[in-house]
Parts: sequence; C-alpha cells; structure tokens
Amino acid sequence: MVTTPNFDGLAVGDELPTKVVQVRRGDLVNYAGVAADRNPIHWHDGVAAAAGFDTVIAHGMLTMAYAGAYLSSWTNDPSAVREYDVRFVSPVFVPIDTAAEIEFSGKIKSLDPQTRTGVITLTALSNEKKIFGKALATVQFA
Repeated sequence: MVTTPNFDGLAVGDELPTKVVQVRRGDLVNYAGVAADRNPIHWHDGVAAAAGFDTVIAHGMLTMAYAGAYLSSWTNDPSAVREYDVRFVSPVFVPIDTAAEIEFSGKIKSLDPQTRTGVITLTALSNEKKIFGKALATVQFA
C-alpha cells in the first residue's frame, strides 16, 4: 500500500530532501522523440548558438517532469499532486561531453488542516543558477 506523508507530522517550513538529477544529450534526443518536440535548439549546438545560447538547452517540460518526479518520490504517490505550476527564469544548459546537473529541493509553504493539503515550493538549480522563478505544487496528504 502506497502512503503519502502523514499530514499531522508536517509543519510549515519543513524541507524536502535534496535530489540531483543528471541530464545528458541522449536524454534530450529521447525526450524529443517521445514528446514530438524536435526543435534543434535541444540537440544542435549551431542552432543553440544562433539563438544566443552557449550550448543546447534541455526542454522546459523535461525539466518540469524531473521536478514532478522529485516531488512524487517524496509523496510516494504521483496522484497526491493535485496542482503543479512552474515558471522558468533560466534554461538548463547541457554540454556535449558531460551531464548537466539539476539540484531539486522543496519546502512546505502552507498547510490546510481542513483539506489536509499543503503547498510545496520547489527549487531547481543548475550550475548554481536558478531555473524556476516560481514553482508551486498542491499536495493531498494522508
């Protein structure tokens, strides 16, 4: 039986454990195929440079999916996430020869005892640069 964290054991300000995800060029190509997003800015350095980037960038929705997976691993139940909203301020740059790293963290922003839900703020950093300007998720707790 899958159980989400117990609402009664949570407090505003509690921090979720940090997780680092590695993203490689192959991940971008795989995601492009699955998502039918074949924009070459995600796999061709020349196109990325023409757009003003130093190297290719990860798909925003892929980055958002990694953050959703991070949150779901903490809740132990992907269906516990009731709402999820992300605004980006920077892309994730993926070098040709190494993996990009995205560090995810989260904090409980608010708790509603009547509905046993909470709002979680999510943070994503890559190369010490903030990726999300605002990222909030509403979670249903046990």
